[in-house]
Amino acid sequence: MRPTSLAVALGAALALDACSLAPDYRQPDVATPAAYKDIGPWTAASPQDAAPRSAWWTLFADPTLDALEDQVDTANPNLAAALAAYDQARDFAAQARSNLVPTVTLTDNNTYNRESEQRPLRGANLPNEYSANTIGPQVNYEFDFWGRVRNLVAAGEAQAQATAADLATARLSLHAELADDYLSLRGLDAQSQLLASTVDAYTRALRLTQARHNGGASSGLDVDRAATQLSAAKAQVSAVAAQRALYEHAIASLVGQAAPSFTIAATTTSRSIPVIPAGLPSTLLQRRPDIAAAERRAFAANRQIGVARAAYYPTVTLDAVGGYQNTNNNNLFITPNTFWTIGPQLAMTLFDGGRIRAGVAASRAAFLLASANYRAAVLAAFQQVQDQLALANHYGAEAVDEGDAVRSAQATTHLSLIRYREGATNYLDVVTAQTAELQAEQTALDLETRRQQVSVNLVRALGGGWTSADLPTPRQAASITPTGTPAAVTR
Repeated sequence: MRPTSLAVALGAALALDACSLAPDYRQPDVATPAAYKDIGPWTAASPQDAAPRSAWWTLFADPTLDALEDQVDTANPNLAAALAAYDQARDFAAQARSNLVPTVTLTDNNTYNRESEQRPLRGANLPNEYSANTIGPQVNYEFDFWGRVRNLVAAGEAQAQATAADLATARLSLHAELADDYLSLRGLDAQSQLLASTVDAYTRALRLTQARHNGGASSGLDVDRAATQLSAAKAQVSAVAAQRALYEHAIASLVGQAAPSFTIAATTTSRSIPVIPAGLPSTLLQRRPDIAAAERRAFAANRQIGVARAAYYPTVTLDAVGGYQNTNNNNLFITPNTFWTIGPQLAMTLFDGGRIRAGVAASRAAFLLASANYRAAVLAAFQQVQDQLALANHYGAEAVDEGDAVRSAQATTHLSLIRYREGATNYLDVVTAQTAELQAEQTALDLETRRQQVSVNLVRALGGGWTSADLPTPRQAASITPTGTPAAVTR
């Protein structure tokens, strides 16, 4: 091909290089409600800009919890694995992007050859044995007429963005899981304190009963009832200690430490129940990293349709080879030994038994699957937020009634003990009142823990302090840094 003809062909190729066979992408539609239900006195309906967005756990004002949460980012192996997955996806996208530029390779062949003396067209005075030395670059470039390469790049970059959102999801889930376990552990600490005071009270009651029995004022049945109640309370102390140990071990794994060498000192310091603003339902689509990941995967699947459809059309590449060649090791790099060749190549499938058609159909099905997954993620997110809002408000109302129940039970126990000392009633009334009081106080403590955990779960359902704007740009080379995620987890 003459240089002029080659230039014309290259110009035509560049003019056609803007074509893409991927369908126009439209984000899958999901109906967005105008507002959440169950907005009440224990949940806020509008965002509070002053509230912490990344380190949301600081709302509980617990220094121990803050220190443990900090360790998740640096020592949790699951978060490190999620970061490695993002790095891998980003590198895959870079590999796909490299196809947009020519590939240049350098070859150096040095061979010693022997040809048959009976070879066809054997010329006179030509040696049967000779050396062949060839060195030079080779350039290969695919003209992206049908957008195959560009769609591969777009799909790879979208997958990298989805994996970045997966990393944010993993981080949010791990921090929420740690907060949930920690609050359960502190709730058990409060239960332990309650049971310790209960055992002390039951011990004093048993002594009173034994004293009355020794004086002939009470029967042995009263003593047995008091001893039974005391032993049951002691058994609960051991059960609570066993549950606390399991939560402590779980927290150790979350912060990257071995359970046998990890300990959290018991404390009964009270923690406030934070009010988490829910905002408008439409903002959830930007705040949930799993929704962003699902949308990016739908976009990537859309681009893969263009990749599959491009297989119907010919592949056109430009190959260029040049360098030096001779048949001995002397004077290789001289002008008479230069060679070059350049020209386009075209390859097209004429018959494949329906393989390309099946590939296009499969890519369309993959897009429908990704779109359905996106819609499912959105609907699940709305459900999770609504669930936690309902729990927050119903638990808040329940806490008011449970507080009244605790006060009434305490008054009943106090009066029953007075009547028992005066001989106006038997010890069965005391046991009944004490049992009711303990159950009411345990329920109140458990309810307080559940209300705190609802706040954590609402933060998780709302996406924490993350927003879709935190996704890295398609060609960003730096490490992911979404809100609340460090530039580098320990690698």
